[in-house]
Amino acid sequence: MEKQYVYRVNATSTALRSGTAAAEDIQPTIAFSAPREFQGEAGCWTPEHFLVASVAGCILSTFSGMAHYSKFDFLSLQVEAEGVLGRDEHGWRFTQMIVRPKLKIAANGSNQERARRLLEKAEKTCLIARSLACPTILEPDITVEEEVLEAETLGSSVPIS
Repeated sequence: MEKQYVYRVNATSTALRSGTAAAEDIQPTIAFSAPREFQGEAGCWTPEHFLVASVAGCILSTFSGMAHYSKFDFLSLQVEAEGVLGRDEHGWRFTQMIVRPKLKIAANGSNQERARRLLEKAEKTCLIARSLACPTILEPDITVEEEVLEAETLGSSVPIS
């Protein structure tokens, strides 16, 4: 028998086009609304934001796990994701997800091409992105930096040799 995992979320209505989302043993409960464009409350998370955040979070955690498994060290990773809504004959839907990972790697021993391949593999294997009907477009930004050690007593930065 094939292994299966189930994730449950409960959404509760709190006001017109608004509610809260909760999952057992996970805090905090998240308030949300329809997007402002669809007469929702401004300044709230929306189901659309949840979906885009899921793509960004999945690619980030997938890359991080792959890098750890591959013994690929990196200094930092920030993933910006942008979901584009369009209207077709069936109504509104996401037409594409643009993912812009900003990866910083150290100059000593890191390989930009290997970093790019790992980012591409993370995007291809991210289960959230693979579950979407729309394409995911990866636009990576990989920068190479000298690692810097902060000298606490001098207040200056000293490159690590």
